[in-house]
Amino acid sequence: MKKVLPLIIAVFCMMNQLSAQRKNRESSIGPGIDVAIPVGNYKDQADYGLGFSLLYQKPVADHLNITGNVGYFRFHGPPVFSNIKYREGYVPIKAGARYFIGRYFFAAAEFGIAIPTANGYGSGTSFAYAPGLGAGIPVSKTGVLDLSLRYESWSRSNGTRSFTGIRAGYNF
Repeated sequence: MKKVLPLIIAVFCMMNQLSAQRKNRESSIGPGIDVAIPVGNYKDQADYGLGFSLLYQKPVADHLNITGNVGYFRFHGPPVFSNIKYREGYVPIKAGARYFIGRYFFAAAEFGIAIPTANGYGSGTSFAYAPGLGAGIPVSKTGVLDLSLRYESWSRSNGTRSFTGIRAGYNF
Protein backbone atom coordinates (compact mmCIF):
# COMPACT_ATOMS: atom_id res chain seq x y z
CA MET A 1 0.00 0.00 0.00
CA LYS A 2 2.93 2.33 0.75
CA LYS A 3 4.08 1.98 -2.87
CA VAL A 4 0.62 2.18 -4.46
CA LEU A 5 -0.60 5.38 -2.74
CA PRO A 6 2.19 7.64 -4.11
CA LEU A 7 1.58 6.20 -7.59
CA ILE A 8 -2.15 6.96 -7.38
CA ILE A 9 -1.44 10.51 -6.16
CA ALA A 10 1.05 11.06 -9.00
CA VAL A 11 -1.46 9.89 -11.63
CA PHE A 12 -4.17 12.17 -10.18
CA CYS A 13 -1.78 15.14 -10.22
CA MET A 14 -0.77 14.51 -13.84
CA MET A 15 -4.40 14.20 -14.95
CA ASN A 16 -5.23 17.39 -13.05
CA GLN A 17 -2.39 19.34 -14.73
CA LEU A 18 -3.35 18.21 -18.23
CA SER A 19 -6.57 20.24 -18.34
CA ALA A 20 -8.36 23.24 -16.91
CA GLN A 21 -11.62 23.37 -14.96
CA ARG A 22 -14.55 21.85 -16.81
CA LYS A 23 -16.78 24.24 -18.71
CA ASN A 24 -19.93 22.09 -18.61
CA ARG A 25 -22.48 24.05 -16.57
CA GLU A 26 -25.33 21.55 -16.81
CA SER A 27 -26.97 19.62 -13.99
CA SER A 28 -26.39 15.88 -13.81
CA ILE A 29 -27.87 12.86 -12.10
CA GLY A 30 -26.50 9.39 -11.72
CA PRO A 31 -26.81 6.06 -9.95
CA GLY A 32 -23.96 4.55 -8.00
CA ILE A 33 -22.88 1.54 -6.00
CA ASP A 34 -21.62 2.14 -2.47
CA VAL A 35 -19.40 0.02 -0.23
CA ALA A 36 -18.95 0.77 3.48
CA ILE A 37 -16.11 -0.39 5.72
CA PRO A 38 -17.08 0.23 9.38
CA VAL A 39 -14.56 2.03 11.59
CA GLY A 40 -14.33 2.84 15.30
CA ASN A 41 -16.75 1.07 17.64
CA TYR A 42 -19.06 0.22 14.74
CA LYS A 43 -16.53 -2.25 13.28
CA ASP A 44 -17.23 -4.50 16.31
CA GLN A 45 -20.90 -4.65 15.29
CA ALA A 46 -20.79 -4.70 11.48
CA ASP A 47 -18.34 -6.27 9.05
CA TYR A 48 -19.32 -4.37 5.88
CA GLY A 49 -22.12 -2.49 4.17
CA LEU A 50 -23.40 -2.50 0.59
CA GLY A 51 -25.81 -0.13 -1.05
CA PHE A 52 -26.78 2.09 -3.92
CA SER A 53 -27.33 5.81 -4.28
CA LEU A 54 -28.70 8.42 -6.64
CA LEU A 55 -26.64 11.62 -6.84
CA TYR A 56 -27.87 14.94 -8.26
CA GLN A 57 -25.44 17.80 -9.01
CA LYS A 58 -26.11 21.37 -10.05
CA PRO A 59 -23.34 23.87 -10.82
CA VAL A 60 -23.87 27.15 -8.93
CA ALA A 61 -20.50 28.88 -9.52
CA ASP A 62 -17.15 28.21 -11.14
CA HIS A 63 -15.69 25.09 -9.56
CA LEU A 64 -18.71 24.61 -7.23
CA ASN A 65 -21.67 22.21 -7.45
CA ILE A 66 -24.44 21.66 -4.94
CA THR A 67 -25.50 18.04 -4.47
CA GLY A 68 -28.43 15.96 -3.35
CA ASN A 69 -27.92 12.30 -2.51
CA VAL A 70 -30.40 9.57 -1.53
CA GLY A 71 -29.77 5.86 -1.28
CA TYR A 72 -30.03 2.63 0.65
CA PHE A 73 -27.40 0.82 2.75
CA ARG A 74 -27.51 -2.67 4.23
CA PHE A 75 -24.91 -3.52 6.88
CA HIS A 76 -23.95 -7.12 7.64
CA GLY A 77 -22.10 -8.53 10.62
CA PRO A 78 -21.32 -11.54 12.78
CA PRO A 79 -23.98 -13.60 14.58
CA VAL A 80 -25.68 -11.64 17.38
CA PHE A 81 -27.65 -14.49 18.93
CA SER A 82 -27.39 -18.18 18.08
CA ASN A 83 -27.33 -18.18 14.27
CA ILE A 84 -29.09 -14.82 13.80
CA LYS A 85 -26.67 -12.52 11.99
CA TYR A 86 -26.47 -8.75 12.39
CA ARG A 87 -28.26 -6.94 9.55
CA GLU A 88 -29.36 -3.35 9.53
CA GLY A 89 -30.71 -1.17 6.72
CA TYR A 90 -30.67 2.61 6.34
CA VAL A 91 -31.92 5.23 3.91
CA PRO A 92 -29.45 8.16 3.94
CA ILE A 93 -30.70 11.49 2.58
CA LYS A 94 -28.01 14.17 2.25
CA ALA A 95 -27.35 17.54 0.65
CA GLY A 96 -23.97 19.10 0.16
CA ALA A 97 -21.39 20.65 -2.12
CA ARG A 98 -18.50 19.65 -4.35
CA TYR A 99 -15.63 22.02 -4.95
CA PHE A 100 -13.61 21.11 -8.04
CA ILE A 101 -9.90 21.46 -7.37
CA GLY A 102 -9.16 20.84 -11.06
CA ARG A 103 -11.02 19.59 -14.07
CA TYR A 104 -11.60 16.13 -12.64
CA PHE A 105 -10.92 16.23 -8.89
CA PHE A 106 -13.14 17.50 -6.11
CA ALA A 107 -13.46 17.84 -2.37
CA ALA A 108 -16.97 17.22 -1.07
CA ALA A 109 -19.04 17.62 2.08
CA GLU A 110 -22.58 16.36 2.70
CA PHE A 111 -24.97 16.68 5.64
CA GLY A 112 -28.36 15.11 6.25
CA ILE A 113 -30.11 12.21 7.93
CA ALA A 114 -30.02 8.41 7.92
CA ILE A 115 -33.35 6.68 8.51
CA PRO A 116 -33.30 3.05 9.71
CA THR A 117 -35.60 0.61 7.92
CA ALA A 118 -36.36 -1.48 11.06
CA ASN A 119 -37.92 -0.90 14.46
CA GLY A 120 -36.29 -1.75 17.77
CA TYR A 121 -32.78 -1.01 18.99
CA GLY A 122 -31.64 0.29 15.62
CA SER A 123 -34.58 2.66 15.18
CA GLY A 124 -34.31 6.43 15.32
CA THR A 125 -33.22 8.94 12.72
CA SER A 126 -29.52 9.84 12.79
CA PHE A 127 -27.69 13.03 11.87
CA ALA A 128 -25.32 12.24 8.99
CA TYR A 129 -22.21 14.00 7.73
CA ALA A 130 -19.69 12.92 5.10
CA PRO A 131 -16.51 14.74 4.01
CA GLY A 132 -14.70 13.20 1.05
CA LEU A 133 -12.55 13.39 -2.06
CA GLY A 134 -13.21 12.14 -5.55
CA ALA A 135 -12.92 12.38 -9.28
CA GLY A 136 -15.42 12.85 -12.10
CA ILE A 137 -13.82 11.40 -15.23
CA PRO A 138 -15.58 12.00 -18.58
CA VAL A 139 -16.11 8.75 -20.51
CA SER A 140 -18.40 10.08 -23.25
CA LYS A 141 -19.86 13.39 -24.44
CA THR A 142 -22.65 13.17 -21.86
CA GLY A 143 -21.35 10.66 -19.29
CA VAL A 144 -19.00 10.96 -16.32
CA LEU A 145 -17.55 8.15 -14.21
CA ASP A 146 -17.90 9.34 -10.61
CA LEU A 147 -15.46 7.80 -8.09
CA SER A 148 -15.23 8.98 -4.49
CA LEU A 149 -13.84 8.08 -1.08
CA ARG A 150 -15.38 9.50 2.09
CA TYR A 151 -15.60 9.23 5.84
CA GLU A 152 -19.25 9.06 6.90
CA SER A 153 -20.75 9.18 10.38
CA TRP A 154 -24.35 8.77 11.56
CA SER A 155 -25.02 9.94 15.14
CA ARG A 156 -28.04 9.62 17.42
CA SER A 157 -28.74 9.26 21.13
CA ASN A 158 -27.89 5.55 21.40
CA GLY A 159 -24.65 5.58 19.42
CA THR A 160 -22.70 6.40 16.31
CA ARG A 161 -22.18 4.41 13.15
CA SER A 162 -19.04 5.48 11.28
CA PHE A 163 -17.52 4.05 8.14
CA THR A 164 -15.24 4.66 5.21
CA GLY A 165 -17.38 4.83 2.10
CA ILE A 166 -16.44 4.15 -1.51
CA ARG A 167 -18.79 5.14 -4.34
CA ALA A 168 -18.58 4.26 -8.03
CA GLY A 169 -21.28 5.89 -10.14
CA TYR A 170 -22.17 7.12 -13.59
CA ASN A 171 -23.53 10.64 -14.04
CA PHE A 172 -25.40 11.69 -17.16
